[in-house]
Amino acid sequence: MGLFGLTRATKSPLIIEAQKNPQVRGDSVWWQVVTTPVTRAEAMSVPAIARCRNLIVGVPATSPLQLKRDDQELPNPLWLDQPSASQARAVTMAWTFDSLFFYGISFWQITEIYADDGRPARFRWVDNQRVSANYNKNTTEVIGYYVDGENVPMSGLNSLVTFQALDEGILSRGGNTIRAAIDLQKAARIAAASPMPAGVLKNNGAELSDGEVQGILSAWRTARSNNSIAYVSASLDFNTQSFSPKDMMYVEAIQNMALECARMCNIEAADISAETTRPMTYSNIQDKRRDFVANSLQPYISAVEDRLSMEDITPRGQEVRIDLDETFLRANALDRLTVIEKLLTLGLIDIPTAQDMEDLAPSTNEISPTPPIENEGATTP
Repeated sequence: MGLFGLTRATKSPLIIEAQKNPQVRGDSVWWQVVTTPVTRAEAMSVPAIARCRNLIVGVPATSPLQLKRDDQELPNPLWLDQPSASQARAVTMAWTFDSLFFYGISFWQITEIYADDGRPARFRWVDNQRVSANYNKNTTEVIGYYVDGENVPMSGLNSLVTFQALDEGILSRGGNTIRAAIDLQKAARIAAASPMPAGVLKNNGAELSDGEVQGILSAWRTARSNNSIAYVSASLDFNTQSFSPKDMMYVEAIQNMALECARMCNIEAADISAETTRPMTYSNIQDKRRDFVANSLQPYISAVEDRLSMEDITPRGQEVRIDLDETFLRANALDRLTVIEKLLTLGLIDIPTAQDMEDLAPSTNEISPTPPIENEGATTP
């Protein structure tokens, strides 16, 4: 990173603060002040939440990061291709977006810095459960951080870089909805594992001893488990009193809860199969993906891009961008070739530029002539 910044040979290194006194945001304030109704592990046990998380995290985490100045690409510093020395870029970015999704805040700890300007050169992602904060007397600003109970500096090596989402995370704002989904799944699981009695055997004759009653119930239960026909005497009546999961409307309730989870995560219900009857209105896959990026991903993408573009990490005038245009939003080959053909026709680009746009190796149009074959025995007529 220092290779692309301003030359500071005659100046002392910058005092780089990860983020000076972040403000406490929202009614639920910071991630540690109020205990969330559910944990991340509990939330991930809900299939609809897990699906929403994987959609929001997977797309930007698997897209490359680029350093730009005035929309012109610059060579990436090493940390931009691999922020952490201990894991791949996609893994670090995935857990960064995961923390933003669940907690509304994510943390990187600076593990290496550049000697020339003091900016970070390497990071490591830090689990939110390992971080706690120290606040001012009004609990409105963070004045210090603790990792695993140990105080860390607010600048330089081992300090924390904080990524703040545009809301407080689903564990705070959607905790009650997630808890309802967990309780509903638990009720359906209990109904499936321990169903209610199939009915009641009513004795219309003489009273039976406890041993006789248990014998009749055991024989009835054995017959039912063997899918055979059970027999009752004239003095016994069988009254059905059971309810199937369908009668209890578990299926409809789970489907409706999946729809609520999709709304809470700002995801189209059709993307997580929560609304199977809704017709798709997108004209093509590109339109659908652009809509998904604009409505669901952009708040998280902007939080990461803007934070990495701040001057304490990236020199002024440069910015970090997540390149979705060449991955998730990349048009099909035919559409790209059509655009390139029109650009060539209008003279807006040349062939080398077109080849670079399609990552094609440069070709040469100069074909060396084949030397004539000399035949010493031949005579000219």
